[in-house]
Amino acid sequence: MTPGQIVFSKRGRDKGKAMIVIATDGEYASLVDGNRRPLERPKKKKAKHIQITNNIINLMPPCGRALQDADIRKYLAGFDSMV
Repeated sequence: MTPGQIVFSKRGRDKGKAMIVIATDGEYASLVDGNRRPLERPKKKKAKHIQITNNIINLMPPCGRALQDADIRKYLAGFDSMV
């Protein structure tokens, strides 16, 4: 797992939902989706509970401003649920 990688939740209330990794800490990843999990409150989830994809996004928007929840929602708009 690397920051910027798009993953799907395999367990829990958010099962099947696409999220973006913003940080990793050992076997845990901090995930955001821009809606229920904004950048201010990332979800901490174990690596065994997420399905990793090969899609990686750049966490720095091209105009030089800070990443916002709207950017996250835009990146995830094209991903269907894994259910």
